[in-house]
Amino acid sequence: MTSDLPRHMPIPDQDRAPTEQFFRELEEARTRALVERDLAALEALHAPEYELITPAGKVFSRQEYLGAIEAAPFYAAWGVGSMSVRLSEQMAVVRYLARLQFPSGRVVVCWHTDMYERRAAGWQAVWSQATEVPPPIN
Repeated sequence: MTSDLPRHMPIPDQDRAPTEQFFRELEEARTRALVERDLAALEALHAPEYELITPAGKVFSRQEYLGAIEAAPFYAAWGVGSMSVRLSEQMAVVRYLARLQFPSGRVVVCWHTDMYERRAAGWQAVWSQATEVPPPIN
C-alpha cells in the first residue's frame, strides 16, 4: 500500500540537533507509518539491516517486517507512552510503554525499545525489541 503522494505524516527535521522531543516525534512518525502502512516512510525510517524482536521472541528482518505490513494490515493502533531517551551525536535509544492493537482486536501492552543511528539518509531505526507486560493478576 505505497502512495506516490506525500502522506499527512510529518517526519521530524532530520538535520536539526537531536533532542528527546525530536526522538519522540520520530518514534511517533515511525509508529504512525506502521499503522497506516506508509511504505515509503517505513523504508526511509528503517535501516537496511533493521531487525525487530517481537514480544513472542520472533525475529523479523526489515524485509520480512515491511513485507508483512505491505501484505495486510499489521497494526490497528499503536499508543506511545512516556518515553525515556539516551542519545549521543550518532546513536539514540528510546524506551517506552506501548499499547499495540492488532486487527483481530487483541491488545498487547509492552515495553518497547528502539535503537536509532544517524546515517547519510538521516536517523534510522536499526533495532526494535518489545517485551510484553503481563496483565495484572486479580
